[in-house]
Amino acid sequence: MAKKTTTDDPLAPVTLAVGQEDLLLDRAVQQVVAAARAAYPDTDVRDLAPDALQPGTLAELTSPSLFAERKVVVVRSAQDLSADTIKDVKGCLAAPAKEITLVLLHAGGAKGKGLLDAARKAGAREVACPKMTKPADRLAFVRSEFRAIGRSATPEACQALVDAIGSDLRELASACTQLTADVEGTIDEAIVGRYYTGRAEASSFTVADRAVEGRAAEALEALRWALGTGMAPVLITSALAQGVRSIGKLASAPRGARPGDLARELGMPPWKIDRVRQQMRGWSADGVVIALRAVADADAGVKGGGDDPEYALEKAVVAVARAARSGRG
Repeated sequence: MAKKTTTDDPLAPVTLAVGQEDLLLDRAVQQVVAAARAAYPDTDVRDLAPDALQPGTLAELTSPSLFAERKVVVVRSAQDLSADTIKDVKGCLAAPAKEITLVLLHAGGAKGKGLLDAARKAGAREVACPKMTKPADRLAFVRSEFRAIGRSATPEACQALVDAIGSDLRELASACTQLTADVEGTIDEAIVGRYYTGRAEASSFTVADRAVEGRAAEALEALRWALGTGMAPVLITSALAQGVRSIGKLASAPRGARPGDLARELGMPPWKIDRVRQQMRGWSADGVVIALRAVADADAGVKGGGDDPEYALEKAVVAVARAARSGRG
């Protein structure tokens, strides 16, 4: 439930998405892109990480086109931009191009605050994407998901879903989508219980944890139990992807940094930093790429791109576990 301020027009010249909740940041981007392509079907989208933006790159991307081409330029982790590139962004804020929609994603902390202030001063449309650390916030998020889908769920069902899934918004959103796709009528506590019975013993995160630790047999056992208790396959691919991405994030972080600093930089709680640090032993950079590819293939399989979702998941779990040993001599 991202809160919007200033203007609610997704086609505003500048959208500023502030926070560290990846799902909400992605949705802020998707909303702008969808609105742009609804109005201008040929809209070109450039989605850029800080290392892809060199001084002058943004000016080149946003310069007027001979054919008045519409563009959406997304700048992720804007707080990490170099000083020279920040000057380029501020130049775009001061003189926005008519055919360009700029989307800035900013973590919202002290780092890069000058750019944050400049975007607000320029009248950017702002979308708040904070981490939802309170159970009440996650409960409100679940209710809003069901409303957005156009379905009703009892208060008890929403609470049961939060209790079963936990704090991961992607999993909560996927669970809402899965339940509404599979069940007709009002979703109640009994339905949630039927889908997620045994989750504490065999959650999607248990499957992912064992896989990224290279423990293939245990991961497969947890996977079969999870599927047997009715867990939606899409929740498992989501957890696998999150587990592998966490390995990749921490592996590329500065060595010797303290858990608290890393937590702020990577958007993970300190306890998770410690756990991922233990899990990443044995991983290589190539292993992360291979594992992400395998999980993406499985995700396509469970969403209708393959004949056997269970086989697709087993194959991904084995691939991730094998990748977890790729850096061992």
